Amino acid sequence: MGAPMNSQDAIHVQTLFSLNGKVALVTGGSRGIGRMIAHGLLEAGAKVYISSRKKEVCDETAQQLREVGECASLPADVSTAAGCTALAGEVARREERLHILVNNAGAAWGETLAKYPESGWDKVMDTNVKSVFFLTRELLPLLEKAATPADPARVINMGSIDGIKAPFYETYAYPASKAAVHHLTKDLALKLAGKNITVNAIAPGPFESHMMEWMLEHYRDRLEQACPLRRIGIPSDMAGAAIYLASRAGAYVNGAVIPVDGGISIT
Repeated sequence: MGAPMNSQDAIHVQTLFSLNGKVALVTGGSRGIGRMIAHGLLEAGAKVYISSRKKEVCDETAQQLREVGECASLPADVSTAAGCTALAGEVARREERLHILVNNAGAAWGETLAKYPESGWDKVMDTNVKSVFFLTRELLPLLEKAATPADPARVINMGSIDGIKAPFYETYAYPASKAAVHHLTKDLALKLAGKNITVNAIAPGPFESHMMEWMLEHYRDRLEQACPLRRIGIPSDMAGAAIYLASRAGAYVNGAVIPVDGGISIT
């Protein structure tokens, strides 16, 4: 039999999923899945910074999210190492610690195999993969200051089921980039565990988002039929997964790639 639970091990459901007092940064947080996650973290009590390339959109979304909690806009282009350094510097000017980093900024490019351009390939890889590595590295000092053995700092990377299972549509760089994110997540999880920083990935299926707008317009019925639950993801599905990984509830989860897809990836 295991050792009896002591008072320090007591589970308090009321606080298990609380993010009160935590500071989070969500890249690509002005719309789509990033906004869903930012909204959820705010509801759970975190102070949230959102970032995206377009300043006007980022500022407008932050203003709307302030109806939920403390939210601020930090526009940046994280597809370059310089952009990641600049964003990390802006966070450091405002905060001594960063408890949660959500690497959600992403890009997709659809084209036939014969016509797929190098520019599209580079844009997808730079935004989806390079940004995860360089922004996480630049924010390590703030993450380390927030980390404790019992409550690590969290890095949550946005993968995709397209990085698990090849999609039927032609977006060649996108599934390759997301498979890279999944493996980079595991690599960083191993390297950063000694600093009390966990690194996990969420692999979404289809959700209502700007990136999925064309796909849902043309293939919604096919996507829904491919899902064992026969539906598209909704905001609470994504917020719930992010809150779990960011809160005390997910403190012992490290190096995981969690599909949030209604079961599509196992069909």
